[in-house]
Amino acid sequence: MKKELKITLKLLIVSILVTQLLACTKIDIQGDVPNTEDQEIKAEEILEPQLPEQIIVVEEGVTIKTRISPPIDFQRESVEETSFAEYLRNLPLKPHGSPALYYNGVEKNKKNVYMAVVDMEIGDRDLQQCADAIMRLRGEYFYGIGVYEKIHFNFTNGFRVDYSKWMEGYRIVVENNQSFWVKRTEPSNTYQDFRSYMNIIFAYAGTMSLENELISVDLNEMETGDIFIQGGSPGHAVIVVDMSVNESTGEKLFLLAQSYMPAQEIQILENPMDSDLSPWYSLNFEGETISTPEWTFNRSDLKRFD
Repeated sequence: MKKELKITLKLLIVSILVTQLLACTKIDIQGDVPNTEDQEIKAEEILEPQLPEQIIVVEEGVTIKTRISPPIDFQRESVEETSFAEYLRNLPLKPHGSPALYYNGVEKNKKNVYMAVVDMEIGDRDLQQCADAIMRLRGEYFYGIGVYEKIHFNFTNGFRVDYSKWMEGYRIVVENNQSFWVKRTEPSNTYQDFRSYMNIIFAYAGTMSLENELISVDLNEMETGDIFIQGGSPGHAVIVVDMSVNESTGEKLFLLAQSYMPAQEIQILENPMDSDLSPWYSLNFEGETISTPEWTFNRSDLKRFD
């Protein structure tokens, strides 16, 4: 009897051990079963293409070139190192977020007009408006490289004003819409002389006179330094300050700058037609007009200094 009881107890113990062993084995097996849902999620994460982030505005940049990057797949057009185009794309900018100021120091608070402001003094008189700012940039460029004979502009009455004559000490008298030179001072060529010359240009020239000095350009032949202009009173003008190109598609983009009325600091314009591309504009725009924040131009309004 005792012998049978011992055998029964042994069988019971063996049975318990076998049951526990099988239970542990089941847990291990279940633990090794792959979670297909997790695998699918991870696979999707791996296979999903990671698009590069498009950063156009680099807040730390201090020039047009370093502040405004071309969009993805575009690169800046090559220009000659000492060219007007190179000068324009390297114009200094005020710190990111700075407001444009009028000649009297008041802030221009209009929204969605500009994204950057050129760091260049404009004086304290209501002189440097739209066309004036473009002539100022051209004059500054030639003055900076010492090519003074290229600095000349026409008054609205057609009178040509050469800076080289101004350097000789001659000044201009305007009487009854007639202009003539008068010797007034000794020859001089300081930067203040140049700025005084430009102020006279601003006073007696404008969009009408500047438009008559320029030659028409086909839109598809646009270059940095070209100008959209409508002469009049009022009229308006903006200048192309940089361009980029997609080498694969041939599409070209451009940046625009302006001053306006009353006299105000030069601004790099937003693109009201395409907020994703802004401040760049595409040459592939539809229709016959191009809208800028404060003026609408026609395709045929693109012109260039001869």
